[in-house]
Amino acid sequence: MQGVFDTILKEMFKGVEYEYRFHPTRKWRCDYAWPHAKIALEIEGGVWVGGRHTSGSGFTKDMEKYNEAGLLGWRIFRVTPQQVKNGQAIVLLERIFEKRIDAKARKWNP
Repeated sequence: MQGVFDTILKEMFKGVEYEYRFHPTRKWRCDYAWPHAKIALEIEGGVWVGGRHTSGSGFTKDMEKYNEAGLLGWRIFRVTPQQVKNGQAIVLLERIFEKRIDAKARKWNP
């Protein structure tokens, strides 16, 4: 499924980078990022099974990461694997890029 999602992102949302390191000194990465627009998509696994993102420690570390990203001007959007599978993640990205006022978010040209 992930390969299909990656292909859709490349086709529909130009400029996507995978496992993008957004912070200048920390090793944090975003699952998917559009650096030219400072937009990132995180897929939060383990929501229903007590995975890393829902444990106390994991949740706290994610908050630190997302807050630092925000301070650097990034907009982080979060989805579950189920939202990737059922298409909601794509709909969300369409809305994000459609509503961006920043022209470079829509008209990226490598």
